[in-house]
Amino acid sequence: MAANQTIFVLESVNLICGDTRSLVPGGQGAPGISTHLTLQELKLPAIEENFVDHAPGGAPVAIEIPTHMTKLEATFNLAGWDPGLMAYIGKEDPYNHRFTAYGLLRDRRTSLAMQAIAIMEGRLGRVNPTAFSKGNLQSHEYSIKSLVHYELRAQTNPSAQTLFPIFLWDFFTSQRVVGGVNLNEELIDILRIPGAGTDLRQSGPTSPVEAGGKINT
Repeated sequence: MAANQTIFVLESVNLICGDTRSLVPGGQGAPGISTHLTLQELKLPAIEENFVDHAPGGAPVAIEIPTHMTKLEATFNLAGWDPGLMAYIGKEDPYNHRFTAYGLLRDRRTSLAMQAIAIMEGRLGRVNPTAFSKGNLQSHEYSIKSLVHYELRAQTNPSAQTLFPIFLWDFFTSQRVVGGVNLNEELIDILRIPGAGTDLRQSGPTSPVEAGGKINT
């Protein structure tokens, strides 16, 4: 019997900018800046393959050949000014490099609320103030660039104790997991990449989820 069809709708989002609690195993760390009162827009990284055209000399139809995944970038807009966050740009401190988005997903069939989480590690590479106009709300446009880690997880049902790994990629550990399947397994094995596939975040509980994707309450 086919599973019941439904629609998951993202209703609310909070973006935490900066967080060392998951980067210091066993340490207290420091929480980041919550943007739940100022966040106007959040655009998660697009997952996109790069293709090149190939027109074979002996074939009548050209094809596209995938070569690599394109670089990742996330953007968000905040109402007003946030001097603390604006000062993140150009900093090397790892505290400033982690951005965690928490989303409330609503199952429109059951009306139950579930959680979605996006974890991004990169640099705040753009702070662009919109033009000031008397009588209008000025905002700032931000970009998270130079991403080296991105993972997107979501609950598939309210009773699930783990978050389904939709996508996970880490530049330094060579992980590339889609739907729970490590697509880089053959690459890691054939190229004899040392230490690959070891996610340093598993040495201690991360801020949004425990090791293995368990919801951290």
